[in-house]
Amino acid sequence: MQTRRVLAASALAAALTVSTGPAFAGNPFDSGPIADFMNIFKEQAIPRETVAWKGAEKPGTIVVSTSQRRLYYVLGGGQAVRYGVGVGRQGFSWSGEKRVTMKKEWPDWRPPSQMLARRPDLPRFMAGGQDNPLGARALYLGSSLYRIHGTNEPHTIGQNVSSGCIRMMNEDVIDLYERTPVGTRVEVL
Repeated sequence: MQTRRVLAASALAAALTVSTGPAFAGNPFDSGPIADFMNIFKEQAIPRETVAWKGAEKPGTIVVSTSQRRLYYVLGGGQAVRYGVGVGRQGFSWSGEKRVTMKKEWPDWRPPSQMLARRPDLPRFMAGGQDNPLGARALYLGSSLYRIHGTNEPHTIGQNVSSGCIRMMNEDVIDLYERTPVGTRVEVL
């Protein structure tokens, strides 16, 4: 009886190995459709929430606090939606006022020449999609190289990690994208 169980378990393991093949090499819980499904159940490290807002900004303004690593979308009536963000690492942080000049869903990524000079290993072009570092949506800020965008590295939210862009969880940037028209004022503090 014990031998049958061992043989059955071995056969099942072999069948799973053959059926997954090279397309699913590695742990299926790390990436791919199973990981995407499981991520639905993960609790976000910095959850999106509506909070009290005491600033003088008009409703619809985006305020990024780089020191708090939070982005606020001002609702009016003394409230704002607060999101966790990743911001520029040392030497790449900035402050100022911009306007959203363009919005894209699943944007393509072309690293700027400055980034390629620092990181020649980067691809020159990456089509939009789940593996793209710009994530699900991007809000382009003025004529600058900066964007507010999603990320394929959710563990970087709440960190100083970027080359100046503001990173958000994909589900958060989708929410912000739907709220934000072109022309929206963005204050980075």
